[in-house]
Amino acid sequence: MQKEVDEYISQFKEGYFSPLAMTARLTEELGELAREINHYYGEKKKKSSEGEKAIDEELGDLLFVLTCLANSLDIDMEKSFQMVMTKFNTRDKDRWTRIDAQEEKS
Repeated sequence: MQKEVDEYISQFKEGYFSPLAMTARLTEELGELAREINHYYGEKKKKSSEGEKAIDEELGDLLFVLTCLANSLDIDMEKSFQMVMTKFNTRDKDRWTRIDAQEEKS
C-alpha cells in the first residue's frame, strides 16, 4: 500500500505535503468520517440535500492521508503496526474480558 501511494504521489512535482499540512488533512478526513458515522448511527440524520457518502470511502481517504504522512516521514507502517500489536498482546493482554470458550459455544 505504501509503495502504491508513493508511486502515485511521485508523478507530481509537488510531492508530499508537509507533515503539518498532512496532519491538518488527517483531521479534516477524520471529521468527514465522524460526520458519516453520526449520520448512520447517531441522532443527526442527513439533510435531503446532502449527497451520499459511504463510511468505507471515508476510511479509505483517512488511510490514504495516513499513508502519505508515513511515507513522507520514512515510517514503515507494517513495522508500526507490529509494534502496536506487540504492545496489545503483552502490556494489554489482560486488560479486557476475554470470551470464554464455553460462552462461544452457547
